Amino acid sequence: MGTIYPNTTTKNDSANDTILDKYLLCNNNNVRAFSRVFLPTLYSIVFIVGFIGNCLVVCVLVKFHKKSNMSDVCLFNLALSDLLFLLSLPFWAHYALTSQWTFGSFMCRTVTAFYMLGFYGSIFFMILMTIERYSVIVHTQTSLFSKHRSVRASIALVLFMWTLSLGASLPTVIWAQVNNKSEVWTCSLEYPKGTEWRSFSYMELNILVLIIPLSVMLFCYSRIIPILMTMKSQKKHRAVRLMLVLVSVFFLFWTPYNIVIFLKFLQYLDYMSTCKWYQDLTMAMQWVETIAFCHCCINPIIYAFVGQRFRNLFLKILKLWFPCCFGRCTTTESELKRTIRYSSEISGTKIKLKGG
Repeated sequence: MGTIYPNTTTKNDSANDTILDKYLLCNNNNVRAFSRVFLPTLYSIVFIVGFIGNCLVVCVLVKFHKKSNMSDVCLFNLALSDLLFLLSLPFWAHYALTSQWTFGSFMCRTVTAFYMLGFYGSIFFMILMTIERYSVIVHTQTSLFSKHRSVRASIALVLFMWTLSLGASLPTVIWAQVNNKSEVWTCSLEYPKGTEWRSFSYMELNILVLIIPLSVMLFCYSRIIPILMTMKSQKKHRAVRLMLVLVSVFFLFWTPYNIVIFLKFLQYLDYMSTCKWYQDLTMAMQWVETIAFCHCCINPIIYAFVGQRFRNLFLKILKLWFPCCFGRCTTTESELKRTIRYSSEISGTKIKLKGG
């Protein structure tokens, strides 16, 4: 697999690249043996925890969609991006376990599309959330997200972000192919020979995943924080705190991945070209990639414990789904007892009347 894919490396990967051909001679058995155990286990855990958490987020926001604002729209689409991303993990887990792609050419590109759309969608909706907070707080009067334009702005921006995600993902989806190499079926990126698509892919990742988002965050929050310092209201501060935590966690989990991607790019340019470097970076990629994937599990936890409004909606839907766990059974039992007592009193009255 290429480095844009999950790191389910097989011995025949990157065979089209002349510069990387020499790495095929490196003994990578220890790394492959480690990945067969480590990656399927971690991918499965991330999938289960992340899928449950993000489904709850989607359910809460769909249930109370009439009360939604632009922040909720961003959170909803962020959760959808995470779910798309997570749907690809069982396939990559199986691929890592067997070192062979058994799902066919169509599923190779479909799973790649889910992975990349979720990958870039998470990033772009994080950026949109930050810009929305900046617009509402810094440019309150002229904000694009003001109430009378919020619906139109929401639809347009959501469509724009998904279009950007699709555009960023398209090259990877196009070059994803199934090949039979030495009787092993692989789903890998097959870049056209004589092109710089691989270099472009490395640079695209670092620019779109780290440089642009970081620049947007630094600019927006450098303007937001001074304004918050002059305010007494806690609502906007709480909303921005949620955004800060979300963004901080995102960069904490994804920055190591981007550093290793950059080192892999230098390796492709024939720096750090020893077998030892190749083995170390391949092993490092497995660790940092799995850490990065965990952000899909962390986001719903942050929504529940940091965002008060979302936490209230979450508790409200839990009361609807599980009334016995949140006091409604007690109320129901009390009402039942009162009904029985009232019925007994009526029956007693009737008996007395008959006796009379």
